[in-house]
Amino acid sequence: MGEKSPYFPMSQTHLLPREEMLETGRRKKKVTIGIPKDSSTFENRVPLTPQGVELLTENGHTIYLESGAGDRSHFFDHDFSECGAIISKKTEVFKADIILKVSALTSEEIDFLQPNQVVISLLHMYNQSRETIQHLMDKRVNAIGFEILKDAFDCFPVVRSMSEIEGAASVMIASEYLSKAFNGKGVLLGGVTGISPSELVILGAGTAGEFAARAALGLGATVKVFDNSYHKLRELERNLGQRIFTSVLHPQSLTKALQSADAVIGSLRYLQRGHTFMVSEEQVSQMKKGSIIIDLSMDQGGCIETSKCTNYDRPTFNKHGVIHYCVPNIASRVSKTASIALSNIFTPILLRLGEVGGIQNLIKEEVGVSHGIYIYKGILTNDLIGNRFNIPSKDIGLLMAAF
Repeated sequence: MGEKSPYFPMSQTHLLPREEMLETGRRKKKVTIGIPKDSSTFENRVPLTPQGVELLTENGHTIYLESGAGDRSHFFDHDFSECGAIISKKTEVFKADIILKVSALTSEEIDFLQPNQVVISLLHMYNQSRETIQHLMDKRVNAIGFEILKDAFDCFPVVRSMSEIEGAASVMIASEYLSKAFNGKGVLLGGVTGISPSELVILGAGTAGEFAARAALGLGATVKVFDNSYHKLRELERNLGQRIFTSVLHPQSLTKALQSADAVIGSLRYLQRGHTFMVSEEQVSQMKKGSIIIDLSMDQGGCIETSKCTNYDRPTFNKHGVIHYCVPNIASRVSKTASIALSNIFTPILLRLGEVGGIQNLIKEEVGVSHGIYIYKGILTNDLIGNRFNIPSKDIGLLMAAF
């Protein structure tokens, strides 16, 4: 054996038992969550259901709900209180650590905010104003736009979920307005024995287009889908499990399909404004009288030239003998279903926020959440908003390294 070290006598080289070193981990954080009543006349959804509230309260979090916040989705105050929510006034709700709301905050609601609060709501970028963004920055809050949140699969879960609902609901709406019950031309959207099926043209092979196609095919209608992406068209057919009429957006093919269509659903999405309309007014004028157009792209200006934004008080108008339905938030029409879908997305995020110890750790660990952040501690982190309003923005990753 080797020579013993003169610096370590035998008595000091024996292996002695030591205390076990355990990972202490981060301390979980109990948070308060405020859900104000939506002030928008045409917004019926609520971001958390009583079941979501129950799950959060069982994990030690406190939920403050403004009275009547869920009424329009048929979730009432007693439903929430039985699941652990505290029914409060608006001023109390806005004292919570996290403010969770469907529509974007109004200027009056932003006045209630305090520094370092987390605000989760619809960003609605193309309908947003510079003054609102600056107001949020001045309040030094952490703002998350839920339509730009991503999940572990690099998808936008809220957008996808609402698109599924809107796609299916658009076929239901088309069916209603083709019937005589809504002064339509009395056509059944679908097909029955011995009668040629009605025709539905869908613009866009994304999620909304796919679920519109599913619903229409289930009714027996003839479905034609147009999109600029050959890959999306092929993926659509694979998801549907059957061959249907698909085409790229060739003007002659599209015009011919529109002339024979009973209903048209526009679900094309654009990343930037300034796009050209995919269906011109001239093409609309050649459509059959009494047919219907449902434009699901109204939050971005629409994809049909004759479209103009409507609301639930007056959802339709007639142009060239064609009914136009251009309400921007169709998912709110089936608000209970949409609210359950939103709650299924937000509840795990809020639970995770508590587990990791706060918003800062959540942003560091969840890339999808960091993608949804557009203001962090009063600093703008979304370059699209910055470019649009000429406000300097910083990368959220660099900010995380600094804080």
